Amino acid sequence: MPGPTYSRTRQTSEQKIRHALEGALPKPFWLDQEGKPTTLDPLQEHTQADLVVIGGGYSGLWTALLAKEADPSLSVVLLEGRQVGWAASGRNGGFVESTLTHGKANGERHFPSELGTLNRLGQENFDEFVTTIKRYSIDAELEQPGMLTVATDQYHLADFQEGGPDEQMYDQESISQLVNSPVFLAGRLEHRGVALVNPAKLAWGLQRVCLDLGVRIFENSPALQVRDQGKTVHVRTKRGSVTAKRAALATNAFPSLLKRNALLTIPVYDYVLMTEPLSDEQLKATGWLDRFGITDSSRQFHYYRKTRDNRILFGGYDAIYHKGGHIRGEYEQRQETFELLADHFFTTFPQLDVNFTHAWGGAIDMCTRLTAFQGRAYGGKVAYSAGFTGLGVASTRFGAKVMLDLLSGADTELTRLKLVRTKPLPVPPEPLAYPLIQTMRRAIEKSDANNGKDGLLIKAVETFGIGFDS
Repeated sequence: MPGPTYSRTRQTSEQKIRHALEGALPKPFWLDQEGKPTTLDPLQEHTQADLVVIGGGYSGLWTALLAKEADPSLSVVLLEGRQVGWAASGRNGGFVESTLTHGKANGERHFPSELGTLNRLGQENFDEFVTTIKRYSIDAELEQPGMLTVATDQYHLADFQEGGPDEQMYDQESISQLVNSPVFLAGRLEHRGVALVNPAKLAWGLQRVCLDLGVRIFENSPALQVRDQGKTVHVRTKRGSVTAKRAALATNAFPSLLKRNALLTIPVYDYVLMTEPLSDEQLKATGWLDRFGITDSSRQFHYYRKTRDNRILFGGYDAIYHKGGHIRGEYEQRQETFELLADHFFTTFPQLDVNFTHAWGGAIDMCTRLTAFQGRAYGGKVAYSAGFTGLGVASTRFGAKVMLDLLSGADTELTRLKLVRTKPLPVPPEPLAYPLIQTMRRAIEKSDANNGKDGLLIKAVETFGIGFDS
């Protein structure tokens, strides 16, 4: 008989959920730890640079780092609106994947003719990502224990019949030897092109390397405007400005400084819970003794992994677009979603009686094709990269390489990619966006509840190349 499944109907008592959540701190676990760098001074004057990078997340940090590696004499300034790594780069799950296309199905939908090339480039980028962390001794708590994808509904099982050369397949009986959960019906364990990191420590480590290489980083210096000045660009902040030969925009979920990109991404909020450290007895009860991360196969999927001190991070499922498309601090807390995630956590591990120490949310830069796009503006003096849709820990490094190639004006393998030469379909502006997104969200929920059978709305939208595979 099928076991319990995930839904919005509670399977855990309200009392247990409330008790587990009552002490959870409303902040990202990763940012609430020792080792956070001292806040850097804001820009308070006019300065000049060869390259100005706007955004101090992974995308901007990789851009600055790679630029200095390629040319140590280059003058590079990085502007961050708050603190380096405080947004998506410091509050994600820490899953590192080689894919540049947000999975095989999405790659086949959008880039079938160059999927082999993108897979190769993605793996090369992943390998360089790992090598860079090791070369600079970045303490990002890098692990490569594999990734377990599980089937949680009968209709998922068709995708678990055969595995690839780097995959191990498990049926319902054998998967219980890996993880003891009544929800799991089958599994696929992958080892190539996947890793885990501490996301905040990765951002802080990249910042340290950038500073060591001579990058000038200014925090609490949000860029307010980018203006074309002919041979240069001018970037204005609240209390200062930068004149530079080239600019790289790495603002991702935040509003683009280019009007042409205003409708190409939307901020979708993802929410996460972190448990207290599990005892040896509790870990043994889960059967999850290895270090691999886990995700399930529904479109509304969960992701979970263990930390260095054996906490369990549990997130996903409830992707929320807030009316108006704004990024606001109050959106980082959503009790309804935290209670839903707690219920799903105890549905997955009913044998556990644990409390959550942290509960938080953060904005993902989502685009309609689910994979990042890049481009140039102002006669090639400005490059941008955005739309990573939740899989940016490694692919932001690739996006940084693309931006630097675009700024160089060179004809390279990266600049010739359809991935780079094309853009996602725009999202309708408000007030149309919110009701349309809510309608699509209900259609996806209905599909998951109906054994993966898509309704007319999803089928119609997919004819425009907009998919919902994850």
